[in-house]
Amino acid sequence: MKIEQNYKDLSDEDLVKAIVKKNDTLLFEILYDRYDKLVYNKCRGFSRHDDEAEDLTQDIFLKLFVKLKTFKGKSKFSTWLYSFTYNHCVNYVNRNTAKKIEKQSVDTDNLKDEHYGSQEQDDADIQNLKVEKLKEALEKISPEEKMILLLKYQDSLSIKDLCGVLDIGESAVKMRLKRAKEKLVNVYNEECHGE
Repeated sequence: MKIEQNYKDLSDEDLVKAIVKKNDTLLFEILYDRYDKLVYNKCRGFSRHDDEAEDLTQDIFLKLFVKLKTFKGKSKFSTWLYSFTYNHCVNYVNRNTAKKIEKQSVDTDNLKDEHYGSQEQDDADIQNLKVEKLKEALEKISPEEKMILLLKYQDSLSIKDLCGVLDIGESAVKMRLKRAKEKLVNVYNEECHGE
C-alpha cells in the first residue's frame, strides 16, 4: 500500500499525530515495528521470564494506543515511550511483589548536603561493580530506584531528560539518583561480603 509507505518515512512525532488524527491501527503497527524490540528489552529487565516480558510488551502497546493522544510533544516520543514503559513495569512489579516491605526509607542526613556529594565519585563507584553482582543487586532495590538508574546509565538519559520523564525538578532527580546509587552500592557490597 503506497499510503502506508509514505507514513513509514514520517518522524515518530508526525506518525503519532497521524495515528491520533485517524485512529488507525495500521499506522500504529508502523510505530509498533519501530519500538517493539526496545520495549521488550526494557520489560525483560523487570521480568523473570521471556513470556512475562512479551506479555508486558503487549500490555504496554495496548495501553499506548489508547494513551497516544496524551503525548504532547514536550519531549521526543522515544523519551516519552521510555517513561511510559518504565512506569508500567514499575507498577507491575509493585503489584506483583511481596517485597514492598523495604520501601523508600528516607535518610535525613543526606538532605543536608546541598550538592548531593561528588557525582563523579558516585559514577565511578557504579562503574566499578562486577556485572553479575550488579544484576543481583539491581533485583534487590526498589523498582523506582532500578528505573531511575536504568534510565540514566543504560538509556543514557540526561538529568534534563529525567526531569521531563519523571516530571520532577532537577534537584529532586539528582537526590533520587544519589539515593538509588548509594542503595545499589550498599546492596552490592553486602552481596560481595556475603560470599
